[in-house]
Amino acid sequence: MVVPLLNLHIRSLGASPTLAGIIGSLYGVLQFFSSTFVGCWSDVIGRRYSLLACILLSALGYFLLGISTTVFVFAISRVFVGIFKHTLSISKALLSDLVSERNRPLVIGRFNAASNVGFIVGPVVGGYFTELEGGFYQASFICASIFILNAGLVWVLPWSEENRSSSEGEQCTNSNKVTDNFSAKANHDLQLKSVTMGSNSPLQSSWIQTALVLKRMKGIACSDLWDIFLIRFLMSVTILLYYSNFGLALEERFGVKPKFTGYLISYSSTLGVLAGCVLEPITRLYQHNTYTILLHSSILSCTLILLYSLALNIWTVIFSCTFLAFLTTVGRTCIIDLELSLGGNQASGMLLGVGQSVTSVGRVVAPLLAGIAQEFSPCGPPSLGCGLALVAILVMIVNKPKYCDNRNVKLKTQ
Repeated sequence: MVVPLLNLHIRSLGASPTLAGIIGSLYGVLQFFSSTFVGCWSDVIGRRYSLLACILLSALGYFLLGISTTVFVFAISRVFVGIFKHTLSISKALLSDLVSERNRPLVIGRFNAASNVGFIVGPVVGGYFTELEGGFYQASFICASIFILNAGLVWVLPWSEENRSSSEGEQCTNSNKVTDNFSAKANHDLQLKSVTMGSNSPLQSSWIQTALVLKRMKGIACSDLWDIFLIRFLMSVTILLYYSNFGLALEERFGVKPKFTGYLISYSSTLGVLAGCVLEPITRLYQHNTYTILLHSSILSCTLILLYSLALNIWTVIFSCTFLAFLTTVGRTCIIDLELSLGGNQASGMLLGVGQSVTSVGRVVAPLLAGIAQEFSPCGPPSLGCGLALVAILVMIVNKPKYCDNRNVKLKTQ
C-alpha cells in the first residue's frame, strides 16, 4: 500500500532527488545488516516474542510515517521499518518449527502465495489513496493498524514452537555430517537459552542473549553452507536482471505500450500466487526431493530467459513469462527448504536472515550489472542473467552428493 507512494511523499516534503534516493536506499541497507541479527535473535529468545517485537516496532515506523511532515521524521520512520520489518522471515522460521520437513515446502509455498496476494492488492489500494486528500497519511495509519492487528493475533493464538523445534532439531543433528557441528552448536545454545530465560537480572539476560546471537552468527560464517547461499544469490540476480529493463526492452524490441507491460507483470504475479498453491502435487511427483525440484526449475528458468532474450515476437515473451513466473515461485520455496534442511531447524531464523541478506546484496548488484549489460543490447541484462543461472546450475550439480546424502538420511528418520 505504502511503497508506491513513498517517493511522491518525500518529494512533496521538499527533498531533492538525491536526498530522496539516499533515504530510499536506507531501508535496503538497514535490512541487509539487520536481517541476520534479527534472525539469530529469534532463535535465541523464541519466535513469539521476536515476532511481536518486530510487528510492534514496524507499526511504530508506519505510525511515524503517517505523521511525517518533515524529511527528518520520514527518515526516522524508515530506520524503524528497515531494522525491524522482518516479519516474513520470522514467520517462515516459525512455520519450519511447526511443521514436518516433508510438509515444509508445501506450507512455505502457500505462505509465499498469501504474501504475493498482498503485493498484488496493496498497490491497487495505495493507488486509490493517492487520489484522496491526505491519502498517504491515511494509508500509513492503516498499515500501522494492520500491524497492530497482527500483533494481537500473534498474542492470542496458541503456541507450541519450543517442543516442535526441539524434536526437529534432534533429527537435524543427525541428518548430515556436513552440518553436524553447526547443529550441535545450535543444540548447545538451547541449553544456554534456558539459562537466559531463567535469569533474574534483565541486564545479565541481555548480555547472554547478545553473546548467543554473536556466537550463532560466527557459526554460520564458519559453516559449509556457502554453496546454498551462492545459489540463492545467483538466481536472485538472474531474476532481477530479467525484470530490470523489462518494460523498456519490450517497448524497444516490439513497440509494446507501458499499459500492456503492466498487465503482463500483473499476469505473471498472479501465476506466481497460483504456483504456491500447487506445490503439493509437484513435491509428490518428485517424492519430496527438494534438490531435484530446484535443479530442474533452475534449468527451465535459464532456458526460458534465453528464449525471452532471443524472442522474435511478443507471443514468445508471453510464453516465457507464463512459465517463468511459476518456476520462480517454486525455486524460491525450494532454496529456503534446502537452507533449513542442511542448516538445521534450531537455527532457522538465522539461516533465513542470512538468506535475506544475500538477496539484499543481489538487489544492490543487479541494477549495476543491468546498466552495464544494457549498454551493449536491450537483451543484455537477461542474457547475463542466463549466464549466472548456468553458474548456479553447475554449483548444484557439483554439490549433488551433499544434498542427496542429506535427503537419504532424512527419509530414513521419517
